[in-house]
Amino acid sequence: MPRRSPPTDPVASREGRCYAPANSGEARSGGTCSPEAHFRGTRKTNRVDHSSGNQGSSIQASLGGRYATALFELAADARSIDQVEQSLTAVRRALDESRDFKELTTSPLIARGDAAKAVLAAADSLGVDTTTKSFLGVLAENRRLAELPAIIRAFRLLAARHRGETTAEVVSAHPLSEEQVGELKQQLRQRVGRDVTVDLSVDPALLGGLVVRIGSQMIDSSIRTRLNALTSAMKG
Repeated sequence: MPRRSPPTDPVASREGRCYAPANSGEARSGGTCSPEAHFRGTRKTNRVDHSSGNQGSSIQASLGGRYATALFELAADARSIDQVEQSLTAVRRALDESRDFKELTTSPLIARGDAAKAVLAAADSLGVDTTTKSFLGVLAENRRLAELPAIIRAFRLLAARHRGETTAEVVSAHPLSEEQVGELKQQLRQRVGRDVTVDLSVDPALLGGLVVRIGSQMIDSSIRTRLNALTSAMKG
């Protein structure tokens, strides 16, 4: 029986199979494979220099980080890093604002094929680029959609580092407007002395305010933290 060749699109896995080259020792029918294997078959052999010291190692240490790295290298080869990042931002917003979309990515009860069809339809609705859409299909077929928040964070970190920027993780009680995001970036730039890319997420449990993390630094101005501090003070 002739050996099946990898698809032209390195992220277009449609049957949950691993399309690594046959001589890599990773190709097999059914199941899942490492994220790198999905991309190795048609990706250029040169690797993007995106890591530095412990930060690069920490990204590679997680499953979401390895998927993000594979996607980043593909986007770098295609010179579409900004386009993929914009698409992932749309996906991140959908996770925050749509309960149905979040359930699609986290529920173990949705069959693999149904999840793939639904996430591809959602990708069309969100207007994401072709590379990101295919990548979402791979995640669905390998039951890795739950890794999306971690993948998006890691990709944005890689993209910011590629541009020589600093990344700040920002959690707010409610979605921020474009004007608020712009003002926040300006304030953070003044604080750290360089351009800052913000990774936005929403946590209603904060009640109000923001939690901002830049590396090992954290700025917590959330109402929840203030209330906890007030409660502790009253007990004391």
